[in-house]
Amino acid sequence: MPSTLELPRRQLLAGGIALAALPAEASQITTPAQGLTAGEVSVPVGDFQMPAYRAQPAQAKGRLPVVLLVSEIFGVHAHIADVARRFAHAGYLCIAPELFVRQGDAARQPDVQTLVREVISKVPDAQVMADLDACLAWAGANGGDTRRVAVTGFCYGGRITWLYSAHNPAVKAGVAWYGRLVGNASANTPKHPVDRVDQLHGPVLGLYGGQDGGIPNDTVARMQNALQSAQNPKARVSEFVLYRDSPHAFHADYRPSYREADAKDGWARCLAWFRRHGV
Repeated sequence: MPSTLELPRRQLLAGGIALAALPAEASQITTPAQGLTAGEVSVPVGDFQMPAYRAQPAQAKGRLPVVLLVSEIFGVHAHIADVARRFAHAGYLCIAPELFVRQGDAARQPDVQTLVREVISKVPDAQVMADLDACLAWAGANGGDTRRVAVTGFCYGGRITWLYSAHNPAVKAGVAWYGRLVGNASANTPKHPVDRVDQLHGPVLGLYGGQDGGIPNDTVARMQNALQSAQNPKARVSEFVLYRDSPHAFHADYRPSYREADAKDGWARCLAWFRRHGV
């Protein structure tokens, strides 16, 4: 993760959810909401009302397959909302929760190091798992088919994709975009993806960059070996695609790290992976 990246400046849209207002890169994609029901929702988690962005086809016939979309450390900004709309145009009910709001406002941190230290490092994995469970329950009460559930995410969300696929038996498939695979145990992060391969409920497709300075290739190889040697059949059918010339965040079309060809290939693989595994 580049330490010099400026944090998104946020503005409140008419719907009330905070979305990033970033200087647009020439390649930045804008997906229209035409034909969709899209915008802010509140997801009850105990006594807490968690904000989230939801997008789904407006004229759905029957219940929709569900995609839980987990953001980068910057939260649910304009790019994440755009990705949610892309899933909705593909026929999914997609919900992207603001997982960090209890710990602080990601947009108000002056740099990435401060954001990680003051907000992200204080978010317990157990809290995130419960929040995603609540999102799934909300989706089931609002037109989603909880028998067809996928999870995907980027960077921070890529790591959570692996963990949630090991947490909830409802998950049929996951796609992890360049999420960290190994790490030291702590009170908030007691396990990492490499530690949970035998608990995977749905197979995971890992989409990683060969030039990712924050996720060395040897950790990808370690995870591949763990998956292949696991007793769990869902682990053994999990796969990796390593885009050898791509850096971290190659899907993020609002950042200079964007690599169009690999991002488009990864997106096609993501949708095909969900279909292949029943979502």
